[in-house]
Amino acid sequence: MTDIDVAELQRRLAAFAAARDWGQYHTPKNLAAALSVEASELLEIFQWLTPEQSAGIMENPESAHRVADEVADVLAYLLQFCEVLGIDPTAALVAKLERNEKRFPLPSAAEPPDRHSSE
Repeated sequence: MTDIDVAELQRRLAAFAAARDWGQYHTPKNLAAALSVEASELLEIFQWLTPEQSAGIMENPESAHRVADEVADVLAYLLQFCEVLGIDPTAALVAKLERNEKRFPLPSAAEPPDRHSSE
């Protein structure tokens, strides 16, 4: 793990894009599309794996590197998307967690837990 924070990552990504004059392409629509593409590339790595194979993917250095690269791409586009729209990603996540904690309270010991989407 590194000690770099989300704001610093966003600054570095913005500087990288600005130095290459890519800001003109970093519209919310384009960044959302790029985020979707990168998430799909992450999914593609796991597409035909068994549950057991997918659980062990990080054991192979080559596949671990591919997964880490796609995670980085997804995170980079998500952070750029948030920056363009003025969304604080950590605040958004905290707010969502708080809503989900209210929406899906801990089950009592008598009732089994349901599986729900985080939406």
